[in-house]
Order: sequence, then C-alpha cells, then structure tokens
Amino acid sequence: MADTVEPFRIDVPEEVLADLRRRIARTRWPDQLPGTGWLMGTDETYLRELVTYWLDGFDWRAQEADLNRFPQYTTSIDGQRVHFVHRRSPRPDARPLVLLHGWPSTFAEFRKVIDPLADPDAHGAPGAPAFHVVVPSLPGYACSGPTTRKGWTPHRMAGAIADLMARLGYDRYGAQGGDWGSMVATQLAYVDPRVEGIHLNMVVVPKPRDGDPMAGVTEQEQADLAAMYARGADQRGYQEIQGTRPHSLSVGLNDSPVGLAGWIVEKFHAWGDCDEDVESRFTKDELLTTVVLYWVTGTIQSANRLYRETRLSGRGASAPDRPVPAPMAHLRFPREGFMFPRAWIERFYDVVRWTEHPTGGHFAAMEEPDALVADVRAFFGSLPAPSA
Repeated sequence: MADTVEPFRIDVPEEVLADLRRRIARTRWPDQLPGTGWLMGTDETYLRELVTYWLDGFDWRAQEADLNRFPQYTTSIDGQRVHFVHRRSPRPDARPLVLLHGWPSTFAEFRKVIDPLADPDAHGAPGAPAFHVVVPSLPGYACSGPTTRKGWTPHRMAGAIADLMARLGYDRYGAQGGDWGSMVATQLAYVDPRVEGIHLNMVVVPKPRDGDPMAGVTEQEQADLAAMYARGADQRGYQEIQGTRPHSLSVGLNDSPVGLAGWIVEKFHAWGDCDEDVESRFTKDELLTTVVLYWVTGTIQSANRLYRETRLSGRGASAPDRPVPAPMAHLRFPREGFMFPRAWIERFYDVVRWTEHPTGGHFAAMEEPDALVADVRAFFGSLPAPSA
C-alpha cells in the first residue's frame, strides 16, 4: 500500500564506492592563485588535504554503521519517497519532535542530538524533557530523493511532514529547524494545527513595508543587518545560480565528487563559527559523510533545485507572510548568516523564548549540540504537557 512504512538501512553497493574512489583519484585540479585561500571559494590546499584523507583514511562503512544505529524507515507521500529516522523515547511522558535540516546538510546533521533528546536519563540529564525524535530527509535530499516532479517548496515539504507525523500516529508534536528546515517548520505551523510549537535556530522574515522599518531596532541589530547584507553581497552567488539555473551547475557536481566536495565544504567553512579553520568545528569525517550522502544518492541536483522552486513560488512558500499560529523559540548563534531584528521577527512569530548563545554558527546541531538540546528541552518543557 502507498502508506506503508518500511524499515530502511543505508547499505551502499561496493561498486558505487569503487567508482567513487576511481573518480576521486582521477581528479583534474584547477590552478589556484597564490595567497587567495578561501577568498574566492574553496581553498584548494585544504581540499587536497581533505581528498587525500578521503582516499587513504576515510571509512565510509564506519560512518554507515554509525548512521544505522538509528532506526530508519521509508514511506511514500505525495508521490515521493520519504526517508526518516524514528527514535522513540523510553519515557512515557515523551512528546513527539521532528528535526528538520537544510542545505547543504542532511539528516546526519542531527547525529549528536538524537539520543540526548530521546533519552535524557541516559545522557546526563535525568528528569529532563524527553522526545520521540523524527528526523526526515527533506524530499529531494539524500535518502529521500531525488524528486521526480516540480513544485517541491518548503510549503509542500511541510505538507509531506504533516502527513508523515499523522502516519506515525502523533496527535500533537513540535518542530525544530535551521536553514530550509526553519522554513519548513514555519510552514508546518500554518498547515497543521497539531504543531504545538516551533524552535528555530535561523529565522528569515521580510523587511517591513509599512511605517519606519527601523522603529524598535537597536543599534546592535542595525549593525547585524549591515553585516548580513554585506555577507550576502559577497556570498550569495550560490543562491543566484541555484535559484535560476540549478541544473547547469549540478551536471558538474553530480559527475565530480571532488567538485561536489568543493561546493559543499566551502559552505561549512563560510557559515560555521570556525575562524578560517573549518576543522575547528567539523571533522573530516563529518564533512565527507555529508558529501558522500549526496553522492551515493545522486541528489545534489534535486537539493539545489529547491532554491529555484521556492523563488518561482514566492515568499509565501517559505518565509512567513502572516502571523504564525504556534509559539516560537529562537536560539540565535553569532555566526548565523541571517540576523534579522527581533521587532521584525515578532511581526510574524509569537516569540516566547529568545536565547543568544555566545558561540556557534549555521549548523547548530553539529557545532553546538549541547546548547541546542538544552534550549529545545527548555522551550518545549515550558509548554503545556501533551496530555493537557
């Protein structure tokens, strides 16, 4: 039946891995201008070091086994295969929670937080709020892809996630997300009245068009806005390409694993709180696991295509365009790329918790897992109990 939920394990065929190694070994390297480092994109010196490790030290089977320790499943929703982790808590008072990743991430981003959220008693926080954790691969990403039809926007993804949570039997649930996941979580609050709250580590809202947009905006927030716009002017090239001609770019990324690594790793370097040293926040294994998940599933094109699909559908398919009907918590990290003023955010969101963490960047579950877990527990623990 179409709504059947099937157990799933990652098991990449050996011939796929052998082909991957051959392609890596035959990389044709470009010439990088001396002294440019990461200024014009991925630093070739670092990428060569990463690729050497990829060939000589990286153990995909070990990463595969680590991911497979989480119970995984697939089902079909809206004509699309949807893959997800479903880690049920042993606690009878646990509440359901869906964790939503973005680009260029995968469900593996949440490896460090799944077990502490599901079983706090076994992870140093006895009595803390517990969760039945659901971690989907967004449609078009990794094990949920590629998509085969047009129209997959955050709004449509939210509909699929709502169907998934209903299929799992959850009457009420919360959502947590960053990057595209924050937009899917926002859309979930619109489309599904069962959403009891959303926790976001990235928030995108439109600039107010009525009155003085700077009313109520602090000097620090004005400085944050200026820095955000400056970063955008320097770094938004990927967004313009993926938002207009994603298929042209993706031909190369789907054919060259090192090209794919260069495109993805640059974002971890640029968006993480790593002070030019990407491995101060992300290990080589973490970076390469992300790249390999895109490679073996052939999903970089459908993942990139989300930018164009959303651009064509307008703001209402992603960012909020009216008040969001669920309480929201925002955990803000200093190196997050989007830093909108609180007054702008509160035009759309019912902000009941606002936390500013001193360190961390865009990939919260990888960079600051303890902070994310603590804030998720505090927010959802403050809401009425599931049985109330």
